[in-house]
Amino acid sequence: MRVTWSQPEDLIGHELRQAREEGQDVDEVERRWFAAGGAPAPGRGASQEPVSDELRTLALELLDELDARPRLLGEEPAGFEEIIGQSEPAPARGAHDLPQRIAGAWLGRAVGCVLGKPVESIPREGIRAIAQATGNWPVAGWFTAAGLPDHVSGRWPWNRASRPTSLAENIAGIPEDDDLNFTMLGVALLERCGSSFDSLDAAKIWLDLMPPGRIFTAERVAMRNLLEAYLPPVTATRRNPFREWIGARLRVDAYGWAASGDPVGAARMAWEDARVSHTGNGVYAAMFMAAAHAASLSESSSAACAEIGLSVVPARSRLAEALRAARDLEGTWE
Repeated sequence: MRVTWSQPEDLIGHELRQAREEGQDVDEVERRWFAAGGAPAPGRGASQEPVSDELRTLALELLDELDARPRLLGEEPAGFEEIIGQSEPAPARGAHDLPQRIAGAWLGRAVGCVLGKPVESIPREGIRAIAQATGNWPVAGWFTAAGLPDHVSGRWPWNRASRPTSLAENIAGIPEDDDLNFTMLGVALLERCGSSFDSLDAAKIWLDLMPPGRIFTAERVAMRNLLEAYLPPVTATRRNPFREWIGARLRVDAYGWAASGDPVGAARMAWEDARVSHTGNGVYAAMFMAAAHAASLSESSSAACAEIGLSVVPARSRLAEALRAARDLEGTWE
């Protein structure tokens, strides 16, 4: 069995890419890895062939060597007060119609998750082909296998794990999902600790309630580090090449709902949670999403929510630059 998102020989390729993204010069480390017979990062969660003990040991040594290098922070601070000091947070605003808006947020979270499950990992070209072939483009309802031509399904096969529970003809409720699990975990954390929780509280509830096999990438690495008795924020940095991936921003819905109309309050909770598994722009993305969720309970447009989310991100960070570029694109999202 090959364990995904965990094997040192798989992590090193991701770490080389991540270190370059952070501005590190890793050419010499990369040469040593390839000279010893190492491979680039696998396209999926794990490479298929075992490696020698010697190569795995080298991968661990190189991961630790790269971890020991100083982070090139620049305009991307790590502390919450420093982050807010380099942003321009929008003021808190009172929410209205709160019960209805929170109910809508929950429903939207669940529906959006189920809608996307059968086409998870399929590129946009394939999603469009499936939807057009079944009269569902632009997408306005659940995906279905009914009437889908064989040549389309053959080229763009459904997500195998989700097909039995997430197509129009077989949906019977909301199936278990790792992303929704984290929404529920956020609610449980708020119920246990209130809105003043810290990163240790978040880590503790992971250990109490989250099965390691149902989390992936940065979260799986952070859980491994917790089980080896490391604590946040080391859990986010030790042998974790996924530290700026998307996982943390998927976890923070409930913090926005619990801080309705208060983007800074929502961002603070997201910062505490995200530090368990992420750094830098991975943390900023969680703060962005939490602030946007908080804004959604008082604002009337998605554009306004996005602007409020952007307001808690350091203005000169890579994430802020990307968000502004997306905002300024002309035309539709396609």
